Amino acid sequence: MSRYQKLVNTSLQCQRIHTAAGWLKSKTGIEHRWLERHLKDPFVKATKQHNYRCRSAFKLLEMDDKHHILRPGLSVIDCGAAPGAWSQVAVQRVNALGVDPNAPVGFVLGVDLLQISPLEGAVFLSKMDVTDPVTLKKIQELLPTEKADVILSDMAPNATGIRELDHQKLISLCLSLLDLSQSILRPRGTILCKFWDGREAHILKNRLMELFQDVRTIKPQASRKESAEIYFLAKLYSDGVD
Repeated sequence: MSRYQKLVNTSLQCQRIHTAAGWLKSKTGIEHRWLERHLKDPFVKATKQHNYRCRSAFKLLEMDDKHHILRPGLSVIDCGAAPGAWSQVAVQRVNALGVDPNAPVGFVLGVDLLQISPLEGAVFLSKMDVTDPVTLKKIQELLPTEKADVILSDMAPNATGIRELDHQKLISLCLSLLDLSQSILRPRGTILCKFWDGREAHILKNRLMELFQDVRTIKPQASRKESAEIYFLAKLYSDGVD
């Protein structure tokens, strides 16, 4: 993986891995196999090594390396930001800290229903619903020009364990995000959103194709093979106008 960032807050990650290792000794069966696989996961190990808040950082790194979603100077909204790994990547790649004096400085805003620990170079709206009109107003106040260049979404509803129901709930969440984009996404902007595969995925894809000129489906290698998660990458927002 390229261009890793020097960031803070590794203690929580180390604590989680240490705790999991101890818990592994007391578990059997499915729990034991899951934890054993987790601790052997090369992305989990790389997460600790490169100080990311969780392994999902490598999904965004991989997709950005290939599809060039982020660049210096862009304004980014990270929806479902907790614990902040995608925001860490975004801060680095849009030059939000001004580390590169020869490149424009970007802006990163993260939103989540959960509490997000502070991150240098990012602004967080914790315990706020990104689909709430009150949150939209706050986002517009914080964005440098009231508009974003990129909307990232790795968010997901609380899983019920019923695959089709969980799929439908996430599709609905993504559709709500599209409604939000019509208020805050700059023309020719980009959305990257996670969904769980299922029979209603075409509804989301069709809606994206109405609003964006370039829509593609991505399954990053960092996403576990058995996971139903996939990403839609939609570029060149046009609001249906040619």
